[in-house]
Amino acid sequence: MITFSEKQLKIPKMTRPVYLVTGGMSKFGRAIPEKRTEELCIDALTEAAELIDHTPAQLKKYIHTCYYGHFADHFGDQLLGEAVIHDRLGLDPLGNIGIKTGGATGGSTLWEAYKTVASGYSDCTLAMGWERMDEVPTDEGNHLISCAADKDWETPLGHMYTGYYAVMAQKYWKVFGKEEASFRKAMAEIAVKNRGYGRMNPHAHGGKKITVEDVLNSPTVAHPLRALDCCLMSVGAACGILADEKTAYEMTDNPLKIDIGAGSHTLRVADRRKMEIPLLPNETKEQYADLGDRFPGGDRYPGFTGFLAARMASYYAYNMTGIHDPTEDLDLVELHDAFTISDIQTYEDIGIRPYGEGRTYVESGDCFRTNPHTGEPGKLPANLSGGLIGNMHAVGATGIMQVVEVAHHLWNRWGEMHGNEEKWKRFGRERPADWKDLQVKGAKRGLAISHAGVGSHVTCTILQHPDHILERRD
Repeated sequence: MITFSEKQLKIPKMTRPVYLVTGGMSKFGRAIPEKRTEELCIDALTEAAELIDHTPAQLKKYIHTCYYGHFADHFGDQLLGEAVIHDRLGLDPLGNIGIKTGGATGGSTLWEAYKTVASGYSDCTLAMGWERMDEVPTDEGNHLISCAADKDWETPLGHMYTGYYAVMAQKYWKVFGKEEASFRKAMAEIAVKNRGYGRMNPHAHGGKKITVEDVLNSPTVAHPLRALDCCLMSVGAACGILADEKTAYEMTDNPLKIDIGAGSHTLRVADRRKMEIPLLPNETKEQYADLGDRFPGGDRYPGFTGFLAARMASYYAYNMTGIHDPTEDLDLVELHDAFTISDIQTYEDIGIRPYGEGRTYVESGDCFRTNPHTGEPGKLPANLSGGLIGNMHAVGATGIMQVVEVAHHLWNRWGEMHGNEEKWKRFGRERPADWKDLQVKGAKRGLAISHAGVGSHVTCTILQHPDHILERRD
């Protein structure tokens, strides 16, 4: 059984606070042959500069170090791609380094930039992520991505991540979903929600008006996951600029406090050793005492149904920032919905719902911007960007995109950044006639989960408006 020492559970404490100054994104698409990767990164940096009324040249004068994330050299057929991007952005000879942690690459890139500012090494850093997934056929792309699982143990399941998550979906459905059709319907509702929100996002290439029936009737990829349960394969870039407090306020009058926790777990799902459930601030040991009685087979933690890395990342992040109950202390979340089942698993891992009860987050309507049952605002809306299912999964950029999307709400600029007709036209897309501003009114704090593999690496990023910063828990 895995146990932790007090030193391992120590809550990280930064030397100084860190702020997100600005962020930007390129267009995302399944294929963008008209633009080189470098140009997409320039687009992201340009948007970040313009968001705070700077030119790219003015913004670059603040940057001291750079972190670059992209998942696979294979896609772009370029080793050390970060050196190419760094050069094209005009940032030589500043120090830079590449980051690779699978699907969590974007979040890990921000994590490294965050620690660099917090330590005092740099007053301002660039975190840039991208992926080029349109230069190989889809089946080859799926195979390359599957290599981020343990190739001796997991890859034989089918050389694609849907196969890995299908096994977890089957187990979760049997144990916590009790093999009920209503649970499968809850999964489908996630896809409908996220695809629908993607329609309102000019950056997104997966937005689509669909129904639960469309999801359930879409082709089976690996039972019980169907095509519309799965995330997109995308091209695009996203970036964030992080700085210490003094520098942040020199650059803008409205930076956001940022804190990041991280966790990990074995690539080999079958080798996950049993342990007690690590408790989050809003949980008690007693609430899980009868978990095995309520859900036979559900008391073997983490098993196939949970992500320990997500639990640990949120444990550190919540205590670093003073988050007690995410449903009360946060106003929105962006979660790593690589598959509809992984979305539900994450609800429980980060304490939005107790283990075994993730489906209730969907069924209650809390995860919607507008609760479909009451017509009132949802308590904790999720993935208003469209997520990985409705917006994009350009792997190295994904975790950064999520944080920028949360930031737009905290800056009260979501409608401005997503409703702009000029942007829709520039991206070659038509704004829907029924376009809606998805801005979460009065948003003060938000969270983003960046997740890799079958839960091998996870970061939990929390943004807080400077007027609404909680007191950390020690």
